[in-house]
Amino acid sequence: MTTRNSEVKFINFLHKELALSNADIAIALRHRELDNGPLPMLLWQYGLVNLEQLERILDWLDEQH
Repeated sequence: MTTRNSEVKFINFLHKELALSNADIAIALRHRELDNGPLPMLLWQYGLVNLEQLERILDWLDEQH
Protein backbone atom coordinates (compact mmCIF):
# COMPACT_ATOMS: atom_id res chain seq x y z
CA MET A 1 0.00 0.00 0.00
CA THR A 2 1.34 3.42 -0.91
CA THR A 3 1.80 6.16 1.63
CA ARG A 4 -0.81 8.31 -0.13
CA ASN A 5 -3.33 5.47 -0.17
CA SER A 6 -2.78 4.68 3.51
CA GLU A 7 -3.18 8.36 4.41
CA VAL A 8 -6.49 8.50 2.51
CA LYS A 9 -7.69 5.41 4.39
CA PHE A 10 -6.63 7.01 7.67
CA ILE A 11 -8.48 10.25 6.92
CA ASN A 12 -11.57 8.25 5.92
CA PHE A 13 -11.34 6.46 9.28
CA LEU A 14 -11.16 9.80 11.11
CA HIS A 15 -14.26 11.00 9.24
CA LYS A 16 -16.37 7.84 9.57
CA GLU A 17 -15.39 6.41 12.94
CA LEU A 18 -14.55 9.55 14.92
CA ALA A 19 -16.73 12.06 13.03
CA LEU A 20 -13.91 14.56 12.67
CA SER A 21 -14.64 17.42 10.30
CA ASN A 22 -12.50 18.42 7.33
CA ALA A 23 -11.58 21.55 9.28
CA ASP A 24 -10.35 19.53 12.28
CA ILE A 25 -8.24 17.31 10.08
CA ALA A 26 -6.91 20.30 8.11
CA ILE A 27 -5.74 21.94 11.35
CA ALA A 28 -3.75 18.86 12.29
CA LEU A 29 -2.33 18.49 8.77
CA ARG A 30 -1.18 22.12 8.78
CA HIS A 31 0.50 21.67 12.16
CA ARG A 32 2.11 18.45 10.98
CA GLU A 33 3.84 20.43 8.22
CA LEU A 34 5.18 22.85 10.83
CA ASP A 35 5.92 20.46 13.70
CA ASN A 36 6.58 17.33 11.63
CA GLY A 37 4.85 15.32 14.35
CA PRO A 38 2.68 12.22 14.00
CA LEU A 39 -0.88 13.12 13.01
CA PRO A 40 -2.61 11.17 15.82
CA MET A 41 -0.58 12.98 18.47
CA LEU A 42 -1.27 16.36 16.86
CA LEU A 43 -5.01 15.63 16.81
CA TRP A 44 -4.81 14.90 20.54
CA GLN A 45 -2.43 17.75 21.37
CA TYR A 46 -4.75 20.31 19.78
CA GLY A 47 -7.82 18.90 21.53
CA LEU A 48 -9.41 17.51 18.37
CA VAL A 49 -9.67 14.00 19.85
CA ASN A 50 -9.83 12.81 23.44
CA LEU A 51 -7.64 10.11 24.97
CA GLU A 52 -10.17 7.34 24.20
CA GLN A 53 -10.32 8.43 20.56
CA LEU A 54 -6.53 8.58 20.41
CA GLU A 55 -6.40 4.97 21.62
CA ARG A 56 -8.89 3.97 18.89
CA ILE A 57 -6.74 5.74 16.29
CA LEU A 58 -3.58 3.99 17.48
CA ASP A 59 -5.34 0.61 17.55
CA TRP A 60 -6.64 1.18 14.01
CA LEU A 61 -3.19 2.18 12.77
CA ASP A 62 -1.69 -0.90 14.45
CA GLU A 63 -4.19 -3.14 12.63
CA GLN A 64 -3.16 -1.65 9.28
CA HIS A 65 0.40 -3.00 9.52
